[in-house]
Amino acid sequence: MSRIYLAQAREEGDTVALEDAAFRHVARVLRMRVGDRLTVFNGQGSEFAARITQMERHAAHVQLEARREANTESPLHSSLLQAVGKGERMDWALQKATELGISAIQPVLTARCNVKLDAERWAKKQAHWQGVLIAACEQSGRLRIPELRPVAKLDDILDACTATLRLVLAPQSGRAPIEAVSTVDSVALLVGPEGGLNDEEIRRAEASGFQSWQIGPRTLRTETAPMVALALLQQRFGDYGPPSDSGSATVRQRN
Repeated sequence: MSRIYLAQAREEGDTVALEDAAFRHVARVLRMRVGDRLTVFNGQGSEFAARITQMERHAAHVQLEARREANTESPLHSSLLQAVGKGERMDWALQKATELGISAIQPVLTARCNVKLDAERWAKKQAHWQGVLIAACEQSGRLRIPELRPVAKLDDILDACTATLRLVLAPQSGRAPIEAVSTVDSVALLVGPEGGLNDEEIRRAEASGFQSWQIGPRTLRTETAPMVALALLQQRFGDYGPPSDSGSATVRQRN
């Protein structure tokens, strides 16, 4: 059944107008009609069965029916500090991080970032990335859209990071001792751009409490590295892999 994001979805029985992007997808891509059923979620934890009750040339309305219970959000609060990459590389990283259960995404400008935009184009880029996150939530069944923070310079975010476990991906640096960690409240993962973080940036991250982490023997692209690292973190501390009684780590869930 088709699944769409609808921020105004709140209570069973409400009739709600589709937002522009959702309308275009439902009417022009899926070619749905009055009476067709779909699933809607509001990005804040609620999901509903719904039915199209009105379809016009430029607008459509759906009626919310039964609220659905789902358990698709990871117990691990994770933040991705992703250096801004060009074009589809950044889209891919954000999409896959969302599918893997990321809680928050911080786009970061570093010394080797090759993306330079003015304020207006950054705003458009931010809106585009938000669309990527929404589409990934629609596809993956997530109930909450990750928080997308404004683009910031690396030095402005390092000391502000308060995650219990802070990791910076750094090839040739050795493995971070995540296997020795039994309880975490939150995880932050810093990933460099094409070409990686330079030595000084890695040193500054380590001075701010980040541990350098080499996740394997091969160098991964900027869009591949967070996908692999987040999967390992979800297996160790989140909702992937064996059940907790078989030896996986404990996570203190945030209220």
